[in-house]
Amino acid sequence: MAALDRVKVLVLGDSGVGKSSLVHLLCQNRILGNPSWTVGCSVDVRLHDYKEGTPAEKTFHVELWDVGGSVGSASSIKSARSNFYSSSNGIILVHDLTNKKSLQNLHRWLLEALTRESTPTAVLVSNGDCFDREQFAESQVPLLVIGTKLDQVAESKRAQVLSRVSFLAEDLSAEEIHLDCTSPRYLAAGSSNAVKLSRFFDKVIEKRYFCKEGVSQLSAFSERRRFGGSSSSGGGGGGYGRSHHD
Repeated sequence: MAALDRVKVLVLGDSGVGKSSLVHLLCQNRILGNPSWTVGCSVDVRLHDYKEGTPAEKTFHVELWDVGGSVGSASSIKSARSNFYSSSNGIILVHDLTNKKSLQNLHRWLLEALTRESTPTAVLVSNGDCFDREQFAESQVPLLVIGTKLDQVAESKRAQVLSRVSFLAEDLSAEEIHLDCTSPRYLAAGSSNAVKLSRFFDKVIEKRYFCKEGVSQLSAFSERRRFGGSSSSGGGGGGYGRSHHD
């Protein structure tokens, strides 16, 4: 396959939410038997058939960049982490359905990535803990919100929990998926989750190869509302590798 037939998708979220297990499931279609902390960044590749079943079908490499999310807000840590954000074409935001803080922190993860790629045409304005952005609806970076550990949410509380977390995806005009990374059935072919995932990757590819806009798509983020982020998040240092659970 030609080297250009690939896209880069960031996988962001707090440590322990299950990003590594998710990426392994997406790329290998298998459960990650011994999850570990991601130090720096780990990259895996998924083959995706763009516009599958149509005359325009074409296979692409989707690089999933699992960025370490260990707690820390020092500028040096953020600076090291920002090296992984460049030239990205889409973002998967991952949170733990049993951990409200991990959902709140997705605001800051997204802001951190956008700040790294900001340009004069997409200004990020800070006002305390609240942020306003110019709206660039036609060039919005594709986003997908994934809630993990659904199996750990009691059946009697699922409706309440899922209703509570859905506001973030709505706020970002993004689709959302809820799953258990230890069960491939949540992403089974033909399921609603599989359809959402395929649709997201199609959008990422379209933004990368078929849009007339500039090459930096992270700088063209659109927000319907103003939101705040009250909690900080962090990540590991540079380099690739893992040691402990993420």
